[in-house]
Amino acid sequence: MSKKSDQKHEVETTGHVWDGIEEYNNPLPRWWLWVLYACIAWGIWYVIAYPAWPMINQATAGYKGWSTRANIAVELAEAEAANAEINAKLASTELTMIAKDPELQSYAASAGNAVFKTWCAQCHGSGAAGTKGYPNLLDNDWLWGGDVDAIHTTIRHGVRSDDDDDTRYSEMPKFGEILEQEEITQVVNFVMSLSGTPDDASTVTPGSVVFADNCASCHADDGTGDREQGAPNLTDAIWLYGGDYDTLTQTVTNSRFGVMPPWSTRLSEAEMRAVAAYVHQLGGGE
Repeated sequence: MSKKSDQKHEVETTGHVWDGIEEYNNPLPRWWLWVLYACIAWGIWYVIAYPAWPMINQATAGYKGWSTRANIAVELAEAEAANAEINAKLASTELTMIAKDPELQSYAASAGNAVFKTWCAQCHGSGAAGTKGYPNLLDNDWLWGGDVDAIHTTIRHGVRSDDDDDTRYSEMPKFGEILEQEEITQVVNFVMSLSGTPDDASTVTPGSVVFADNCASCHADDGTGDREQGAPNLTDAIWLYGGDYDTLTQTVTNSRFGVMPPWSTRLSEAEMRAVAAYVHQLGGGE
């Protein structure tokens, strides 16, 4: 029988010593080294095969030519081809007739929802309820009209855009450059009285005179507005920027000039019709 040696195997040290503690130079497990080498080899192959190194204009393409953008482009082209027939039908159908075709209305609502969430939700909100300065599309208060034709025209040409000659256009003067501060206070209180309680009732009567001389030509004598000019109704307590005294004073003094881009340069006719039909059926369309 062999006898086990009592002599311990001496392991070399790295030569580092901390507070009398030596660091052994034990070799790594062989399986761990092979895994490390395999990972290195895989990494080298990956940066050669796929886009990896950033360059000035783009990353290296890799010999496989793989691209997420190209893959998505193929999928979009396939979807476009699959929907080509119904998109052509949507683009050629009279807007008021879309709702009478169940298949077309269902497709328009679905496609319009996708277009809205991609291009419109940033301003009007994902639920189309709007926010300060961006119209609520769920109510029945429309500056330019809320039937499907009017909505489509607004989408196509935008509002106060320099990029479209047929854009919806209106401009309220800065009455801070025209009226005295006392007159602004008076007309603000008169406007507040049309839909609620004025801040100072004693100024309502003189404010009606200021309104008749300066505001009625756009907002009408009774304050109900004029859609041909994009002048809002001041009697319904629905306000784009707010109807409190301070906000109305700022509006009258400095005016408002919101801009909506024309979408004819970004969306197809079918997409514009789809989103018009979608917005119209949300509940606020006339």
